[in-house]
Amino acid sequence: MMVNVHAVNLAVDKKLVEYVQERMDRLEKYYDKIVSSDVYLKVEKTSEKENKFVEVKVNVPGDDFVVKKQCKTFEEAIELSAETLERMLVKRKEKIRSHA
Repeated sequence: MMVNVHAVNLAVDKKLVEYVQERMDRLEKYYDKIVSSDVYLKVEKTSEKENKFVEVKVNVPGDDFVVKKQCKTFEEAIELSAETLERMLVKRKEKIRSHA
């Protein structure tokens, strides 16, 4: 799957990009018609520890799924986003199967 990583106002290292790619690729186990995904990484300048924002947009034929998470680390936010997307994709697959 094609994964586009967009870092807003920060530089991301190769390891984080590889982690994002690997985690997004695992979503294909749940729904194999994923076209692409966009991952936006942002750091808000706040006094809170949970200042890392991740927004994941997954494109599937006829729909887009968007998940936003805020955590202490990008890895944690990506993991939570992926888990939410897994549930959404499984629901979509079951819905399509019940209509077919």
